[in-house]
Amino acid sequence: MAVLAVAVLGFFGYRTFHAKDVLASGPADPSNQTAFQKELAVPGPLGDMTMGDKNAPITVYEYASLTCSHCADFSLHTFPEVKKNYIDTGKVYYVLRDFPFDPIATAAFMLSHCAGPERYFGFVSVLFSTQAQWAFVEQPMEALKALAKQGGFSDEKFDACMKDQAIFDHVKTVAQRGAEKFGVNSTPTFFINGEKVAGAIPYDDFDKILKKHLPGGDKTAPDAETAPAPEGQSTPAAPDKL
Repeated sequence: MAVLAVAVLGFFGYRTFHAKDVLASGPADPSNQTAFQKELAVPGPLGDMTMGDKNAPITVYEYASLTCSHCADFSLHTFPEVKKNYIDTGKVYYVLRDFPFDPIATAAFMLSHCAGPERYFGFVSVLFSTQAQWAFVEQPMEALKALAKQGGFSDEKFDACMKDQAIFDHVKTVAQRGAEKFGVNSTPTFFINGEKVAGAIPYDDFDKILKKHLPGGDKTAPDAETAPAPEGQSTPAAPDKL
């Protein structure tokens, strides 16, 4: 048993918790994919958490940690525009994958999964938007537990979530595979139709990369410059236990 010695996390209730932009595993049209892209399409043990049309011309995988400030910045400032202009319009199929730096991030991802597929992205969004209130405080697990109650988690449900071996193994497996198979060593790291893009990406630069991968896009366009991950945020935790 992964004894998750954490008393915590339930989750935020009424902000974006009921987003239903989810679930599906693996992008479509495998005939047009490289071997590397086919490897990327293999989901974790419990499947992938996704948004958008799986037949979209662009598939974006994001490896993120919920305690990563650059990931939070992307979630708050870049992702809403990507969703509006690309995901909601059928141009991008988006897959978010767990890549926790530490036990707290692992617990936060577990909590998001325990919320269920229809609320997963809502929980992730709130975790990122409230990151300073729980990730960087003296007792982060207690702070997460307080947030959890706002999302309808009882103490009992939260405790059961933190002891859920299947969810823990899923988070650990996804992170380890990302590091070992695809060379992910910082967050956020994106794979856009197989092209690896690491670092903090403003929307204008992200938009240029996405346009390159649209049908008829200029595949020779230069890559956008990306910012390196900050010190101490280059290695996933994926711990054996919390």
